[in-house]
Amino acid sequence: EWEYACRAGTTTAYSWGSSIATSNYSSSGISQTRDVGQYAANPWGFFDMHGNVWEWTADWYGNYPTGAVNNPVGPADGSLRVKRGGSWLDSAIDARSADRDWGVPAYSDANLGFRLSLRPPASK
Repeated sequence: EWEYACRAGTTTAYSWGSSIATSNYSSSGISQTRDVGQYAANPWGFFDMHGNVWEWTADWYGNYPTGAVNNPVGPADGSLRVKRGGSWLDSAIDARSADRDWGVPAYSDANLGFRLSLRPPASK
């Protein structure tokens, strides 16, 4: 779901296009975490999906299946969690919509966080 939300209906490397500039995201030139909303939102209104801080996801890390797949499902368990989005400490390639990295769940750092997303309750 993270990549789906990051891409926001786009098919390019980043939600705004195929190239990246420091005017698009919080990059290694910033050297610190920025307040959310300093850069334009993606087409679905999500801010800072590229750069700023890596975001923990609920996915366990594992190899994707070979061949063309749509929305691949990762392993049911594991020892490494997936983090997405890149951070101010990393290069532009780490901020691509499709890029992912991993870490042990107990890991913490100044360039790592998580995203809260609220969905309105279903009507009764």
